[in-house]
Order: sequence, then structure tokens, then C-alpha cells
Amino acid sequence: MSDTASRVARSRSTKGLLRSRLGGNTSYCGGATPSAQGDQLIISMQRMNAIREVDANNLSMTVEAGCLLSEIQSAAASENLFFPLSLGSQESCQIGGNISTNAGGVSAVRYGITRDLVLGLEAVLPNGEILNNLSPLRKDNRGYALHHMLIGAEGSLGIITAASLRLLRAPLSQATAFLAVRDIGDLMPLLAMAQSATGEAVTSFEYTSNSSLQLLLNKVPELRRPTEEPAEHYVLIEAATSSTILSLDPAMEAFFEAGMEQGLILDGAIASSEQQRKDFWNLREHIPEGEVLNGSSVKHDVSVRVSHVGRFIELGSALVNQYGQGARLSIYGHVGDGNIHFNLLAPEGADNAAFLEMLQTEISPRIYDLVAKMDGSFSAEYGLGQDKIQLNEAFGDPVKRALMSTLKEAIDPNNIMNPGKVVRPGKLGSEAEASSV
Repeated sequence: MSDTASRVARSRSTKGLLRSRLGGNTSYCGGATPSAQGDQLIISMQRMNAIREVDANNLSMTVEAGCLLSEIQSAAASENLFFPLSLGSQESCQIGGNISTNAGGVSAVRYGITRDLVLGLEAVLPNGEILNNLSPLRKDNRGYALHHMLIGAEGSLGIITAASLRLLRAPLSQATAFLAVRDIGDLMPLLAMAQSATGEAVTSFEYTSNSSLQLLLNKVPELRRPTEEPAEHYVLIEAATSSTILSLDPAMEAFFEAGMEQGLILDGAIASSEQQRKDFWNLREHIPEGEVLNGSSVKHDVSVRVSHVGRFIELGSALVNQYGQGARLSIYGHVGDGNIHFNLLAPEGADNAAFLEMLQTEISPRIYDLVAKMDGSFSAEYGLGQDKIQLNEAFGDPVKRALMSTLKEAIDPNNIMNPGKVVRPGKLGSEAEASSV
């Protein structure tokens, strides 16, 4: 156990205070927001930022929870290695928070989400003991994989203090394209074509609707659309390889030509320089800013099967057009893993606060009901925090909720770890009773 982990454990001696902490406080769902009563202690992990070990031959790195994601990426790159988790907030989010929320990101289509990149964890448990499960083994069948229980728990079962992470060989070449797509139903055929053409080297397959892009371009006119004519649907696709022999440029060009010949791609551009690649990504990464500049939005971080993405966007858009009283749509997301950000804005000139409240009351339940009917998730990558507990009670599985409550009460019987997040206290009896009927 490190001295710093010991100090975190000893903080339990503070009387009458409950703990609230989730990384760099970049959570969207109130996972790191303490109660208004002033009875909770916020624990900063900022000084627990050491990179304890880089084992290049094992393709692993052991880091403390306060390390910024960007610092981990840089440390891996200094060893000619690669940590593939990539988020818009990577300059400010901490790896402990990424793990606690099981963050997704833009590269999940190939590398998976945070859970797939964690080999082991160190954590302070509610009773002050240290769980030392940091071993960076690929195969370890000594009973329960306890570190997986803490991933996505949002600090409700313990405080993550360190993690062993999986690294990969650094990409030596990339091929990136920004494409105008004919129809929303063409997304999956295009993804399949790209994966086949590149030999499963696609790392990102990002969708942006024209309405989302236009919101940004209207407010930031120095940005430019990469295609000559506007289209309703765009895809940013990137493939990467660590091979010193293989080149992805011919594969991307062949994919582009095939898509054009079949009429799936209307227009597009393949990045011919690193600056052009950065320009493509700059557009995609600033899409959320476009919503903020237009008065903010009601957000729906949802996921469906990859094969259902196009259908969900069609049906969800139809619901908004029918019941949304002129609401503006902003739809974008990580299509390669089924995660769509389906966001709604007030019409120009409307009372923004009142209209957004109406959307939350009248439209959001319809969107979440559609997600449930499509066997999807109302929380794809932001977690539950405190904002989505009610959604979990409305749309989550009651048996799973009962098991979550059982775990919480067994590990944290005094409810001192991030109370009021993920599960409600005292729900176990009613959940168990309901599930047995």
C-alpha cells in the first residue's frame, strides 16, 4: 500500500462526514456533486498523480487515480506505446473518474471502453482496508474479478487510488476521412465496408448530423465544412495501424471509391496531412460547444445495438418532430459502438429555460421509452450519478437493482461512499419483493 493510499484510508476517521468524489469533477450526471446540506466531504485525488510503473514488455502501466488522461497518453507515447482511451475532456479528466464511470470515448469501436483497458485496481474500501488488486496479469482466475465491481460504480463502493492499465503498440500510420453519407440507413453497411477494407483497423466511426454541424458553424464561422455541398448525415472515420509494413492509405481510398460507386457516399475528403486530420477532428470535438453557444440542450446519452442505430435516429427524430413544438435536434455519437447523443434545443427566440423544461417533461420520457423498446440503454457512457437514479428505477431491471443494493449494503453498510449516487438507500427490500412477485 502506498503512503498516499494510506492517507486516503485514514481520512475515514473524519466524524460525521460522508465522502463524495469522482475524478476531476467532469461528470455530466452529478456523480461528484455533494449534497446541499454540507454534510459530505469531497476528497481530492489531484496529488495522487504518480505514474508508478511502465512495463513496456508487458504492455502495461500502473498509475495513481489523480493522473490526467492526457498525462497517461503522453507517458505511454514516450515509450512508443499507446493508451487508446480518448475523450474530449482528456486534458482535465482523471483516470480514477474515467474508471469510476466506465467512460467510453471515440475509439471504443476497436479498443473497447474503459473496462476493457483496466487490468487491476487499488482502492480504499468503506471500512478503511485497502483492496490491492493491481497485478497487471492478462489471465487471473483466482475467484471473483473484484476490480470489475468497482469499475462504473462511481465511487459508491470505494475510492479508487491506482490502476493497472493495458497498453498497445503505438500507431505508426493513420487514415482519416470525413464523408457525407446518403442516408442514415447506410451507416452500418459503410462501417462493415470500412472494416473489411482496412482489415478491422477502424478505430473511430463518428456520426454527426447536419443540424449539429450547422449549430456549430453558425456560431463559429471560422470553421469550415469539409465537403462542398451540405448533406444531412456525416461520418468521420479513422483507421490506424502499428505496422511498419502495411499502409492504410490505399485501403481507405479503395473504401471511399467503393462507397461512391454504390451511392452510399455523396461527397467526402481523405486527410492528406496531419493538419487536415486535426481539422476534421476539431469539427467533431466541438459539436457539443455548438449546443452550448445556441442555448444549451436537453441531453440523452443512449445506446442501442449497432445494427439499430439508424432506425433509432429515424424513430427518435419522428417523435421530436411530432411532439417537440419546433425543438431543434442535435444528433451525434460513436456509431461504431451504438452510442448516440440525441439532444434537443429550444427554437430560436423561444424562452429557453421554459422550453427545455417542457422538453424534459414531454419529450425525454418518449425518447427513453423508445430506447427501452429497442432493448437499449438510457445511459451509454455518462453513468447514473444522482441525475439518472429515477431513470434506472423506471427503465432498469429490478433484479439488477436489487443486486446493486445488496452489494452496496454489504460493502458500505453505513452509506459513507458517495451517498445518494447510483443506488438509493433502503431500496433493497422493495426491489427484492417486487422481483419475486
